[in-house]
Amino acid sequence: MGGWTYIMTNKPNGMLYIGVAADLASRITQHKNGKGSQFCRRYGLDRLVLAEHHADIRDRIAREKAMKAWRRACKIELIEAANSEWRDLSQHLAGL
Repeated sequence: MGGWTYIMTNKPNGMLYIGVAADLASRITQHKNGKGSQFCRRYGLDRLVLAEHHADIRDRIAREKAMKAWRRACKIELIEAANSEWRDLSQHLAGL
């Protein structure tokens, strides 16, 4: 079973949250409705700025752990390479 590694924020260059989900659309809906992680609720993180699909659950978990260990500058570089305008990608979940 595959899934997603994703990054949420509250604004460009704002607070970052890295998570994993089997069903990305449902998980992002939870975050937007204040029922996701406590961290996202506390800091108002409701903008999906990066989503990576993985064919295997082990890959998504390994990617999440690796990304969490990165310096902030590396995370921002990854986001800007894929989404330079920091657009909320949740509007396009059907296309991911």
